Formats: sequence, structure tokens, C-alpha cells
Amino acid sequence: MTKLPTVYSFPNNDKLSSGLAEYVLKAQNLALSRHTKFRIAVSGGSLPSILASPALINDPSAQWSKWEIFFADERAVPLSHPDSNYGLLKSVLLDKLPKASDAPKVFPIDESLLGDTQELAVAYEKTLVQSFAAKDSVKLPIFDLILLGCGPDGHTCSLFPKHELLREGVAWVAPIEDSPKPPPRRITLTLPVVTHAIRVVFVATGAGKKEVLKTIFEKPEEGLPCSLVNVGAGDKVVWFTDDAAIQGVTGLKKGSL
Repeated sequence: MTKLPTVYSFPNNDKLSSGLAEYVLKAQNLALSRHTKFRIAVSGGSLPSILASPALINDPSAQWSKWEIFFADERAVPLSHPDSNYGLLKSVLLDKLPKASDAPKVFPIDESLLGDTQELAVAYEKTLVQSFAAKDSVKLPIFDLILLGCGPDGHTCSLFPKHELLREGVAWVAPIEDSPKPPPRRITLTLPVVTHAIRVVFVATGAGKKEVLKTIFEKPEEGLPCSLVNVGAGDKVVWFTDDAAIQGVTGLKKGSL
């Protein structure tokens, strides 16, 4: 039987953000007990703002200099563009870190390659290879933590329902030119990389997510990308939601921090 993800539910976003900060710092400490870096991947959307809570930014146990931050997906736009996931994370989190702390190492895309998403994906994969080890010695990178959102259609990263990229099994990073959500040109971590992480966190809030969460948890056979992560990574997956998002959703294994 597939081991189920754990769902942590909170009455509001402030409490969710505080709980998420606690979880991320626990993941940091566990990672640093095994190796010298805390390697995470972060997606865009509402996630960076929820992640960037005072509970995380101001916690003295956050060892920012040991963080390596990658992007679970990125739009093929300049880093200063409003659609850039890097730009979003920079404005809500990176620019607000305590000045006295050493900054994390952040790995944005190469802006010189924006004209060719295949080259952009290959270059970003090479960045992962340099950090995680030579690709011929490890089949897949093992992130300590991947932080993801959940779209109203059940997409995550830039992996969309019924898209051919869901079947990609070799590349670590893949290009997409036809994203159903603008902008259409992006790169994304592939499904095997996501499910190979030590921990995967989804954040989903608001009553508008209730219907898609019902499908994700109650009808995994429909194969929405979030469901595929749940199935592929099992109990390595944790969902942080507010109460409104999971009202009436069945098939959940609820937990408490």
C-alpha cells in the first residue's frame, strides 16, 4: 500500500507560515547533520510570500550561509521581469534577510540563453550537476527539500496535466514552450527529480483550491501532476494548507507539528 502524505492544516495564513518556517528549519537541521549544505528548490506563485515569514527570516537558527537555493521551475524571462520566480523570491525573501547574516547561495537561470529554452534547460541541469555530483555518478539529484505550489488545475512546478513532460524520465531539467499558463516558455525540474527529494512540501490555500485538492487526494488515478508527486514520493510529501482549502476533502492523513 502506498504511504500517504501528511497534511498540516491551519486556520489562517499567518499560522501556516509560522508552521512552515518551523518545518523548513527542522529540514535544515536534519540536512546539516548529514552534510555541509542545505539544498532546496523553490517554485513561484504565492509560495515565496508564504515562505518569507518573519518566523523564518528572523529566526536565529537559520544558517543562511549554508543554504543553496535552486528553482523548481523558472520562466524564460529576464531576472528583473515581473514573471521571474527568482525576482519574486529576491523581493520577498532574499532582500529581507538580516544584513549581518551571510547570504545563501542562489542559482538563477542564465539570462544569456533566454532565446532557446532547450539550451536554458541544459545549462540549468549542468548547474545541478556541478552542485550535486557528476551525472554519471548519480542518477538523480537528491534535494533536501523541494517547496511547491499547487495550481487550480493540479499543476506543480511547470508540469501540467496530461503534458508529455510528465513522462520525461532522463533529463533533470526540461524545457516547455507551450505552458497553458502564461508565460508559455519555461524550464522545470522533471517529475523523477521532484519525487527523489528527501522532503517535498506543497502549500495550498483558499477555498478556491478545495475542488482540485478533492481530485488530488480522492481521485489520484486521474493523474494530476500533484497526485503523481503524492504517489511517487509517498510519505516524504507534506501538505501545508489552510482549513478552507481542505474543507470536505477526504482521504487525508492529518498531522500536527
